[in-house]
Amino acid sequence: MTIFKNIESLGPLEGKRVLVRADLNVPMAMNDEGERIVTDDTRIQSVTPTIKFLAEKGARVIVLSHFGRPLGIRNIDLSMEPLGQPLANSTRLPVSYINDCIGDEVLEVIDALENGSVLLLENVRFYKEEIKNDTNFATELARNADLFINDAFSCCHRAHASTVGITKILPSAAGFALEKELLILEGVLEKPTHPLAALVGGAKVSSKLDVLSHLVEKVDHLIIGGGMANTFLAAQKVNVGVSLCEHDLIEKASTILAKALSNNCLIYLPTDVIVAKEFKENAQSRTTNTNDVQYDEMILDVGPDTVKTVCKGLEACKTLIWNGPLGAFEISPFDTATVAVALKAGELTQSAGLISVAGGGDTIAALNHAGIANQFSHISTAGGAFLEWMEGRKLPGVQVLLA
Repeated sequence: MTIFKNIESLGPLEGKRVLVRADLNVPMAMNDEGERIVTDDTRIQSVTPTIKFLAEKGARVIVLSHFGRPLGIRNIDLSMEPLGQPLANSTRLPVSYINDCIGDEVLEVIDALENGSVLLLENVRFYKEEIKNDTNFATELARNADLFINDAFSCCHRAHASTVGITKILPSAAGFALEKELLILEGVLEKPTHPLAALVGGAKVSSKLDVLSHLVEKVDHLIIGGGMANTFLAAQKVNVGVSLCEHDLIEKASTILAKALSNNCLIYLPTDVIVAKEFKENAQSRTTNTNDVQYDEMILDVGPDTVKTVCKGLEACKTLIWNGPLGAFEISPFDTATVAVALKAGELTQSAGLISVAGGGDTIAALNHAGIANQFSHISTAGGAFLEWMEGRKLPGVQVLLA
């Protein structure tokens, strides 16, 4: 098992200035009063145990995060300020805010903090030097603290100043959420309980080629759904009509299918599908065999026979990794397969001991839509980092925390 530095390795915390890299890039919407409000606080909840622990130990807690993609430009619409109250609500601690993340004024505020207090800094990506992993910028961030804790797994695939550069300057460790994430994910893919299944869906195979190529060497069952399944069907000479299909990747899809066969990995592709002539809510649709898709139809979900086959396969598995929906789950009735398989996975987790791990924004949204996210063994808050982990890549934000 990989050994990495954790909070306990940092020694006494009382009076220490501890900079916590969180991911507070959460979904927000405008309320009737024109205020930005959080619509999903999963990531806020994930960093809460670390912040509370530090505060209880008498540390001065300084929270650093990004929000949106300001591209190095200060943008009031992407300010961290509205996140202060949700963070306070979650931690049940007073949270103050300052409208910058570096500089003498920030230092003055930090120096005046009382032990056990929490300060939220401004959006770190207001500085273009952040994503460049600029050494001088990392040094400026490090001036704010005595110790650094990364508790944002969802940012660990980025070699940024606030995830990598700062660790060269300050004693650093993984927070509780990151530690938990790493332990669970390492166990699931590197030392899993077999049979191991992976369900990979989503719109395009191009974004997950490396994932699929890596998984066929690791898993016993690979379930492919969503728009990407159409490319694999086309590779088997199936007419997919006007469905989303990356025809230029058919050869690569064929290579993955052949690789799966040589690795004794059982591939699940749709045998029946739900098709429609237009992509809209409650569009007229029909269920058909994959060999009977018409030239003017698009595949928007997998069919009931495929769902039965997938669910039967899951009954034989001990571990499941899920990334991506099986169909266009955002609109009815093309959410049927995703919901049905999610319900089955949740049931098996609760009643049969299936170890189920899911990650990615669309995946979490789909499981929440099915109402069973809380039934899974673990839901990762990460998107890109979760995908790169599934590809078998070394994540730079994790590598710098290895003991």
